Amino acid sequence: MKITVIGCGRWGTLLAWYLDGIGHNVTLYGRANSRHMQALMATRRNDVLELSESVSFSTSLSDAKDSEIIIISIDSQGLRALFGELSAAGLTDKHFVLCMKGIEISTGKRLSEVADEFVGKNGSVSVWVGPGHVQEFYAGVPNCMVIDSKNEEVKKKLVDEFSSDLIRLYYGDDLIGSEIGAAAKNVIGIAAGMLDGKNLSSLKGALMARGAREIARLIKAMGGNELSAYGLCHLGDYEATVFSQFSHNRRFGEAFIAGEKCEWLAEGYYTVCALMKLEKIYNVELPICRTVYTVLYENTPPETALGALFDRRLKKEFY
Repeated sequence: MKITVIGCGRWGTLLAWYLDGIGHNVTLYGRANSRHMQALMATRRNDVLELSESVSFSTSLSDAKDSEIIIISIDSQGLRALFGELSAAGLTDKHFVLCMKGIEISTGKRLSEVADEFVGKNGSVSVWVGPGHVQEFYAGVPNCMVIDSKNEEVKKKLVDEFSSDLIRLYYGDDLIGSEIGAAAKNVIGIAAGMLDGKNLSSLKGALMARGAREIARLIKAMGGNELSAYGLCHLGDYEATVFSQFSHNRRFGEAFIAGEKCEWLAEGYYTVCALMKLEKIYNVELPICRTVYTVLYENTPPETALGALFDRRLKKEFY
């Protein structure tokens, strides 16, 4: 398949490396002024992996006109603007795969809903979510992920074409749950980092149990299958998000507690704002997400917020 990957950060570059490695014709797109793109074009390397000579580079979206599949891996809050550019370039009748996790803050929309506003009648939108880190995949450590879409034919084709011994792909059957679960797990990751930063890592068990239940309630209220919260999109991604040294969100939470400046993207920082909007819209209590929000945006002392979160003595039900 002829594929364009939009996004030259670590994950986008890993996807280009992976898809090239299993036999697809891959072009990696990045903006001409991107330092990541400039480094890749000069050396074919970033700080984690090296791309083969068979991967092409492009700094022009028009080069994607011959691609059957366009994979997008960028900052979630920039998706609407990117689709504006794709629309102007006449590239909306493509099959888009969103390899990104987030919720649009301004509208509370899932990312596939944002994309649907632009994609033409001959195009489609799929999401590719689940656990895994660039460093581990490049080292040959396998994992399982999910592809979900309203277009069953395209979903089947993507799973068949993109699966390998390194990444085993499963069919998702709940687009709402897949997207909300994948986005929300980053907020749980920040909470886990905060616990690490306060030397309260033993509470991660309670965090995971309550976190999955919390997000299950939200998925159900939004019309999805609450059991999706216990699949690969959410609970199945906790090991990679709540414990791993490579988890940007966990590291962000830990660094925030320590008062350290973070140079890396933590999608959960933005997602928690959107989740607060969804909490109001769907009238669903999200205590963990709200705790993270109050610490990050309302300057609530972490020890106060975390203490209140885990003080459940007066609660009849654990969840």
